[in-house]
Amino acid sequence: MKSIKDWDPEDRPRERLLANGAETLSKAELLAILIGSGVQGKSAVEVMRTILSDYEDNLMLLSRATVQELMRYDGIGEAKAVTIVAACQLANQRLKEDLPQRMHIKTSADVFKFFMHKMQDLPIEECHLLMLDSGLAVKGSVMLSRGGITGTSVDVRCLLRHAILGQAVAVVLCHNHPSGRIQPSHEDDNLTNRVREACNAVGIRFMDHVIFAGNDYYSYQDNGKI
Repeated sequence: MKSIKDWDPEDRPRERLLANGAETLSKAELLAILIGSGVQGKSAVEVMRTILSDYEDNLMLLSRATVQELMRYDGIGEAKAVTIVAACQLANQRLKEDLPQRMHIKTSADVFKFFMHKMQDLPIEECHLLMLDSGLAVKGSVMLSRGGITGTSVDVRCLLRHAILGQAVAVVLCHNHPSGRIQPSHEDDNLTNRVREACNAVGIRFMDHVIFAGNDYYSYQDNGKI
């Protein structure tokens, strides 16, 4: 087995991190530090380069991998697979903490920024309600439903209950398309109409329905459909 400790000192990621800082290391090198060792003929860095190449060198895509999927790679047992999954999820949590606690929602881009690290890499569909105060500052969010790959159902009465109990003045409905298809479905249109009518009936402003599809999104408001 070719271990990192067998490399020349200048090539060792741990030593390079200590000497030059973590920002000088590649994603493969940083992950290699966590898994520690590779396999016969491959260093830990080379193992991670192989894995990352299958996920387009994209940590967001890698974070979708399961422990079982990662264990298919030579040199990746359960403990190392768990370490990789944990590292990716820790990165996601770090990004979420960057968001202001009282973020104001003025555009669909603000909605995308608020939810992107929670929703853009989900393997199944989820629907969330974003609740805002009179100044359009975020009061909180709640997951309304969680379904399969092709869809989920939303109880509009449950949505209204959360909005009223949360003392929301305005709300935004958000869900993701795991397929990556950005255009809304007929069911999405029906849900939007039902939520708009229900919110109007109780005096809550329905600002938008935003659909997440990978790194892109669709806004009903931006497309003149609310």
